[in-house]
Amino acid sequence: MIKGHPLKGAFIDFIQEINGSTLFSYVEKIESIDPIRFYENGSELYKGERFYFKDRDDEMTLAGLGSVHTIQSAQNRFVQVESDWDALIKRAQIHNPYDVYGTGPVAFGGFSFDPEQEKGEEWSRFAPSFFYVPELMLTVYGGETYITVNVLCDGVDSAPLFDRIEKRKKRLLEQNDQPMKEEAVLLDLRGGDTDEWKKSIQSAIQSIKLDDELKKVVLARKVTAVFDKTITPDYVLRCLDEGQPDSFIFSIEAMDSCFLGASPERLVKKRDRTLLTTCLAGSTARGASEEEDSKLAESLLHDEKNRLEHDYVVQMIRSEMQSMCADVTVPERPIIMKVRDIQHLYTPVTGIVDQHDSILRFAERFHPTPALGGLPAKTAMRVIRELEPMDRGFYAAPVGWMDYRKNGEFAVAIRSGLLVQNEAFLYAGCGVVPESNPETELEETKMKLRPMLRAIGGYNE
Repeated sequence: MIKGHPLKGAFIDFIQEINGSTLFSYVEKIESIDPIRFYENGSELYKGERFYFKDRDDEMTLAGLGSVHTIQSAQNRFVQVESDWDALIKRAQIHNPYDVYGTGPVAFGGFSFDPEQEKGEEWSRFAPSFFYVPELMLTVYGGETYITVNVLCDGVDSAPLFDRIEKRKKRLLEQNDQPMKEEAVLLDLRGGDTDEWKKSIQSAIQSIKLDDELKKVVLARKVTAVFDKTITPDYVLRCLDEGQPDSFIFSIEAMDSCFLGASPERLVKKRDRTLLTTCLAGSTARGASEEEDSKLAESLLHDEKNRLEHDYVVQMIRSEMQSMCADVTVPERPIIMKVRDIQHLYTPVTGIVDQHDSILRFAERFHPTPALGGLPAKTAMRVIRELEPMDRGFYAAPVGWMDYRKNGEFAVAIRSGLLVQNEAFLYAGCGVVPESNPETELEETKMKLRPMLRAIGGYNE
């Protein structure tokens, strides 16, 4: 028995009173620990049930281990996930003395890009909406470290759970073993039929020219990397974290599969009454020198095709924000966002919302943005289904977290890949407008694939 824990008595009282499965959650402030090390420490006990999320501003990091409750839904996905989450929290007993963003019960996961698309075999472990509540979650915020413990109880028989989880927590926080790195050797890199893909780009251009309503379509392609042994997601995650410091870094496991990436794009962030979203569309390469980099950025700011593509996103986001928020702020013109391999046109948008509105309400309205689907969304999605012969899965879709206070953050899961045993499925897309050139768009996808290819060992520059 764990003696002297201040909440042990409250836990015993709680399980004697409950009827049915109920969540008991508590938060403690602890000494600093590297969140990726915490994630790696959980590989033995919690393999297949881990997640990681670091925001692009390096303000907050979450690392979760285990799953005490899973939420999955195929129909009316956003509403059903919200309903299931609310039902769990309504009955929960939460001990959180800290007014700290990202502490307490959190559901982490995401949604597939298009639930109507025929599911690819590689995505069989992921439902169209897939979230879980971790048993243990580390939160690093404002230079301080916290741990949330979640126990799903079903009556007095749950009494041993408290001690069992406390022992696991202590072991994981004290574990200092360096993980052994087992290099997987890349055997083959399959990029698909690029000529056929360029034909699909040309078909999308024709569709736009023939339809006065259709302004833009985003088409993606998949690259498959085959290795000599199972790829270890821990090392790929660490490579992404170290190599892409200006991006959202995320990872979510589902049994023997792991979806992870380094995305520059925020879908939506809600904290109390403040809502923040991002318009990110239009891109160019980084320069080999500071002078070349600046010239490329300046050219991007004045490029008609890219500015048009970016403006479509701004128009849609502004319209949605104004319909849901007060005091919406949209800058008059974009600025440049630079990440390691690419520069983007970037416009942040903020608004004021009701504190009790769920972040999922806004995630549903924004997905898919014109940057990842097209404009208008329904027409563009129809064209994507006709021309894109693959299941995107969680690529280009919302991935992130929501807490018991209706707050949270979702990134758009681009610059991402799915690891399944000895294969890595990597994805990249581009926005097609009337001025698009198929060869140029293919080169853009190659540039966007670099972060994941580098992380898995398939690109060395």
